[in-house]
Amino acid sequence: MASDTSVTWLTQEAFERLSAELEALSTTGRVEIASKIESAREEGDLKENSGYHAAKDEQGKQEARIRQLKDLLKRAEVGDAPESKGIVETGTVITADIAGDETVFLIGDREIAGDSDFDVYSPQSPLGEAILGMKVGATTSYTAPNGKEITVVINKVETWSGQ
Repeated sequence: MASDTSVTWLTQEAFERLSAELEALSTTGRVEIASKIESAREEGDLKENSGYHAAKDEQGKQEARIRQLKDLLKRAEVGDAPESKGIVETGTVITADIAGDETVFLIGDREIAGDSDFDVYSPQSPLGEAILGMKVGATTSYTAPNGKEITVVINKVETWSGQ
């Protein structure tokens, strides 16, 4: 597991899913949006053409997603989830008391979780940075974006099963 924070760990399944999404957006997705823009353009005055503006907005979002996926896949480290050793690291599932509430979440990139209901925290988030490298039973605190100091107790660290 690389410790470089610019590297994103992905399961093989997540890598394949994201690669397929990139391929679809880059090919048929671009053709479809270009067709929508052309059809809307043919309707006349572009200043008051809501269909044209909506299609251009959709195109912008699609191109941003394509750039995001290209960057993510370029930096991806593909493999199995790290075997839990009781230490918080990218790709592990954490059970922790956060401000007194027990929470279960994955440390990693949101793309790892796919359609699962898991909460995902980036290793670069305030919570992620505070707990990376901690062992079961450890206590720490971090400052939330709102300025509040939040206490975290690590209860369990498990291997991500992909679900």
